[in-house]
Amino acid sequence: MTAVGVAEADAPSPVSRPLPLRALANWAGVLAFVAALCYLVILPLVRLQINAFSDGARGYRIGYTDPAFAKTLAYTAGLALGSLAIALVLGTLLAWAATRLPRSLRMLRVLPIFPIIVPAVASVVGWSFLFSPRPGYVNALLRNLPWWSDLKQGPVDIYTLPWIIIITGFGLTAFVYLFVSAGFQNISSEHVEAAQVAGSSQWGVFFRVTLPLLRPTLIYGGGVALLLGLGQFTGPLLLGRNSGIEVITTDIYRQMSASPIEYGAAAALGSPLLLFGMLIVLVQKVLLGDQRRFVTHGGKAFRSEARPSVIGAVSIIAYSFVATVLPVIGLVIVALSRFWSAKIDTDHFSLQSFRTIFAQSSVTQAIFNSVTISLLAVAICLPVGYVASSILLRGRRFGVLRTILDYVVSMPLGIPAVVFGAGFLLTYTKAPFVLYGTNWVIVLVYITLMLPFAVRMQTSAMLALGSNYTEAARVSGSGVSGTSLKIELPLMRSALGGAAALMFVLLTHEFAASLLVRASTTQVMGTILYDQYNNGTYPLVAAIALVMTAVTAIGVTAAMLVGGSDALGGL
Repeated sequence: MTAVGVAEADAPSPVSRPLPLRALANWAGVLAFVAALCYLVILPLVRLQINAFSDGARGYRIGYTDPAFAKTLAYTAGLALGSLAIALVLGTLLAWAATRLPRSLRMLRVLPIFPIIVPAVASVVGWSFLFSPRPGYVNALLRNLPWWSDLKQGPVDIYTLPWIIIITGFGLTAFVYLFVSAGFQNISSEHVEAAQVAGSSQWGVFFRVTLPLLRPTLIYGGGVALLLGLGQFTGPLLLGRNSGIEVITTDIYRQMSASPIEYGAAAALGSPLLLFGMLIVLVQKVLLGDQRRFVTHGGKAFRSEARPSVIGAVSIIAYSFVATVLPVIGLVIVALSRFWSAKIDTDHFSLQSFRTIFAQSSVTQAIFNSVTISLLAVAICLPVGYVASSILLRGRRFGVLRTILDYVVSMPLGIPAVVFGAGFLLTYTKAPFVLYGTNWVIVLVYITLMLPFAVRMQTSAMLALGSNYTEAARVSGSGVSGTSLKIELPLMRSALGGAAALMFVLLTHEFAASLLVRASTTQVMGTILYDQYNNGTYPLVAAIALVMTAVTAIGVTAAMLVGGSDALGGL
């Protein structure tokens, strides 16, 4: 036997060679990290289902044998599908209009995103001030027209399903617009030019070339909008319940507000939403197939070859005025009035409502809670998202743990916040962690809801950064921690700042989960607004809604200062 053969024989095989201590420590660390996230995200859902199936599946019997359940399911499907149709049409047309803007008006591209910025609860309340059948301001103006001069109320009834669908569709349009706008940027202009040279008209190019290439974007954006439509809570709760319009999310809230709380029934009612979420993800994958078919390469990014059109600018401004400015106008009028009526009395406008809310300790405490809890959740979520992104991008050696992590951090996107709120209320009112009545239960649910955003934003930043800098640092002898702290994080500073500001914006909006896990001592802006709304103190409701909008505007300004003018795209 040769010397080489002896050396090979004496060497331990790769299978039997023990793992180095550092590798074992890395595996243990990743395992602990994934286990902690599973506890945070999955355990509340598991406990809900255990309650639903306990006592002979009592929760399912209560939830599904209710005679009104079929109507609730129909309302949920109608709201989701109707708002999705509105969002797909408007979002696609607005994205197309944005490509036709004259160079001097391209700053208008940001306007269709503004409905995301205005808190949903504030927007819905503003719509109710405008279109309530009797005291709504717009309805009062419409009744001055000859066609409706004989009416005592209306002609619009905001508390009906069609109008709830329209309002929800306006809000979801902004999400579709973001996806489709990004899709336009990924289409090579050479394909459009080739179609035009072949004699295709402007609309022919749109329907035969542009729209087919947008299919992945439309499918993914439509799937997200459909999930958001299925999980709608604010509009149906504030506008629909008084007129008997119940959707699954409001039914879950009703079960959680019962005495005693029906955890099992709430979990059973949430099960269709979980199944719908998984089904939508599966349909997306089947319809998209090999996404490389839709990738276009070329030296020039997409641009509309048609002449810049003022009509595109007008359509964007008109949508933004209706979807964003109108409800804010309703809030301003009511906040400055002594009471809400169909007549606008400008002679008695005052800031008394604002003085009143800031004089109430409960309101000021709720504002303080919203800001501090949101900041704390963002401060925790950013490093958690950074570690998760690093594992997903560079941790192929962790195999199944990496796959589990990828699934866990994506789950909150497909599950309505109200379901997580119910799960967290059940989980943290019992041992081993009894957190109900403290701010920490809200912090934990906020972290859970923001996980997909934190991971996605930082993953995108890492991909854009590339690996050259980190590899150079490692070759120079820097460890993983040193490379992250000295090289990667400083280079990602703009992306991290923008991500933090945007998550703060989303969390100051949060209403559904907060309403379920809050206690009398842990109110936030959305929940205190809801309490005032139920009490009928509408000028105070409007004032609180405007304060929420102002806090959000500060977050958006910070996002754009830190992350640049395109920071809102991170939403």
